[in-house]
Amino acid sequence: DLETIIRVRSDTMTEENADEQEMLKWAKGYANKQGWALNTDEKQLSTVIRGLVRNKKKFGRPYCPCRLRSGDEEKDLAIECPCVYHKDEVSQDGHCHCNLYFKKI
Repeated sequence: DLETIIRVRSDTMTEENADEQEMLKWAKGYANKQGWALNTDEKQLSTVIRGLVRNKKKFGRPYCPCRLRSGDEEKDLAIECPCVYHKDEVSQDGHCHCNLYFKKI
């Protein structure tokens, strides 16, 4: 599973791995609260989780890695995960734009 992939990516538990584990745990908890599931494609899921961690480290917020930041901090709050669009996207498309959250089948 993804937690194992993240854990064993390197022999030692690095800060980055710990941050990814924490982000994954947060995303799972959020998905569960909504009655959704996370992407079952572990490679895609791992890519999105890494992007969220990278953006949080670089910009101080876990901006959606699949949307372009404007550079305007106020505007960019709309794309902080979970973004303002995700509920409509999951409702209409079955998943959010970056394929993190999915309707349960």
